Amino acid sequence: MVTGGAGFIGSHLVEYLLKHGAKKVRVLDNFSTGLRNNLAGFSTYPAFELVEGDIRDSDTCKYAVADIQYVFHQAALGSVPRSVADPLTTNEVNVNGFLNVLIAARDNQVKRIIYAASSSTYGDSVELPKVEERIGRPLSPYAVTKYVNELYADVFAKTYGMELIGLRYFNVFGPRQNPEGAYAAVIPRFVESLLNHRTPVINGDGEYSRDFTYIENVIQMNIKAAFADSSAVINEIYNVAFGQQTSLNKLLSYLKKCLSDHDPSISEILVQYGPTRAGDIPHSLASIQKARQLLDYDPQYDIEEGLIETVKWYTKERRTTIEANLLKQA
Repeated sequence: MVTGGAGFIGSHLVEYLLKHGAKKVRVLDNFSTGLRNNLAGFSTYPAFELVEGDIRDSDTCKYAVADIQYVFHQAALGSVPRSVADPLTTNEVNVNGFLNVLIAARDNQVKRIIYAASSSTYGDSVELPKVEERIGRPLSPYAVTKYVNELYADVFAKTYGMELIGLRYFNVFGPRQNPEGAYAAVIPRFVESLLNHRTPVINGDGEYSRDFTYIENVIQMNIKAAFADSSAVINEIYNVAFGQQTSLNKLLSYLKKCLSDHDPSISEILVQYGPTRAGDIPHSLASIQKARQLLDYDPQYDIEEGLIETVKWYTKERRTTIEANLLKQA
């Protein structure tokens, strides 16, 4: 089962599992942030099942997890700014919802849970690169909820003998990431602005840095976590990243270069700088040594290679939308 399977990361997981012969792939999603278009085409696979429901409802979780061996828990309310604006809903989804999934999995004797943790858990730690065993204090309600997930996973592993692996994602990007809305991630937001010849806005001076991680690296990690031997499993936490630090200014220059191949005028678009966002971590860079050693993790896409593939998808989607609108007008 993939909770949040209609979301960005979840839908890529569903696609991989279906294309590689999984006997059953059940999606649980309430479509509050996930998109039905992300599941388009999956219904042609006999193994695909969709349960439309909310992880905040315990009965829904129990129903959805029946006869399931592996749970990939991706459902969450992401975004630091969203959590600052609405900490209550963030907590209800990310903590109460996660607990419902854990209980349902325990009661149905699920073999293993691989759950989405977050690099935000490192909080105010200034150590670089980030090492799994050393974290700081959370800087946002979102970070608190993701750390609570790790604590609950630890308790359920020790108390009930469950197999759980938490994956601390570092700024995942790639095709299908939604550029719309106030809480869109930075890469799709920048791409959307540049394609529409709008001035992209960087929060702060642009020197905040991140370990941007292409989606294919994340899918590799999830699959390897699902089939890792027992020595790598018992409530272990792993960073999921490429291990490369990139500033927002550098990121935008990469994007302008990639997009200029499709529209040369994009190279001339200026940048606007705004105030720093509350709860943002200044710098983030992951150590992926633990994942390499215990899970044989071997990320194949650095940020530049990932951006090339991502831009191909967004420009293709844009052409498709323009053609569809022209047909409607005709």
